[in-house]
Amino acid sequence: MRFSTLINGNFLESRFFTMHHCPYCGMRVKEDESYCIKCGRKLPEDMLMRLENRKEFNKFWFIPIATLAIVLLSSGIYYVFMQNQLADAKDLYNNAEQQAMDGNFKKAQDMLEASLDNSNGFHQAELALNYVQKGMAIESDIKHADTLMENEEFQQALSLINKAENSIKNYEGAAVTELVNSLTSKRNKIKLEQLKYKLNHDPEINELKTLVWEAETIKTEKGKKITKNIRNQIINYTYSKASEQLNGKQFSDAMIIVKEGLKYAPESEKLQSLKTTIDKEKIAFETAQRKRIEQAINTAEQERQFNRNEAIELVSVSLDNNKQGKLVVKGKVKSNATVPINTILVEYSLSTKDGNNFSSNEVYVYPDTLYPDETGKFEFTHYDIEKQNTAIKVQVDTINWYTD
Repeated sequence: MRFSTLINGNFLESRFFTMHHCPYCGMRVKEDESYCIKCGRKLPEDMLMRLENRKEFNKFWFIPIATLAIVLLSSGIYYVFMQNQLADAKDLYNNAEQQAMDGNFKKAQDMLEASLDNSNGFHQAELALNYVQKGMAIESDIKHADTLMENEEFQQALSLINKAENSIKNYEGAAVTELVNSLTSKRNKIKLEQLKYKLNHDPEINELKTLVWEAETIKTEKGKKITKNIRNQIINYTYSKASEQLNGKQFSDAMIIVKEGLKYAPESEKLQSLKTTIDKEKIAFETAQRKRIEQAINTAEQERQFNRNEAIELVSVSLDNNKQGKLVVKGKVKSNATVPINTILVEYSLSTKDGNNFSSNEVYVYPDTLYPDETGKFEFTHYDIEKQNTAIKVQVDTINWYTD
């Protein structure tokens, strides 16, 4: 619902609860008031002018507003400037990181210093600059290590590389990884040159056993190659020494040598095969030895029986008359024994032509001891018999002896 009011010949269109104000100070006034109760100024008779809330402009408000605007504008400009500076600092930092990864530490240092000039509080750039400076020092250490290596001062060169690596152990990142890899590569090269130097001076087997462990720490193709070379030297030495012991039937010593060699070359087919051969040869030798012992025992028993029963062979026995006409019995025996025999006693009997025994006797052989294949003699004169030897027969009945 709308109302139209005619004021001073004009229609005024209004809504419910139309409000009137002083056009000078904005104070709320009534339609029938002629003066403003706040500012005291005369109110305009035109009601349209009373409808507008017109406060008098306070020119002093301009100063704080203008100041605030200037401050805000300056802050915005400074913020934009600082953002641009930080962006430039970050770009320099990123480029410096790439230069450091490529090993260009001097360029990286210049970029990081420029980055810090653009942004003083750039903590990452400060850390990176500290690292890059260490990297430059490490580059110098690497060159020094090369000189030491050329002068065959390998241990000093390795100490220098280890010290350099320890100096950056608290840093992380791709550039650090690249530098650590460079130090590792240099360490491996120094170790390889050191191993070559030692191998060229004909190291003993015990030194070779130490060098193979050093070579294994070098995780490169060249390291693997030199490790294989050292292992082959150990294998060949072990095989040669163990074979000498095997040929001398020293099976235990041969096995000890092979097992020691297998500690350094556990996958060596050559040594594994020799180990199997030693085991077989030992078994075969022990079996043959048992047979020889058994055979020796049997032979010894046979010899004992032979020496007891068949050691003496009668070579000859005869009868003769001495100048006094006495009957003399003479003979020879031979030792077939395998050991010396002694105290040989010959028992014989005398008989007539028709076979009647009329006398018997015992006589010892001289010398007392006979060695294998030696001959002894025996002789006895019968003073109580004066018959011609042609009328008498002599027969050896038994021969007794002792073995040593």
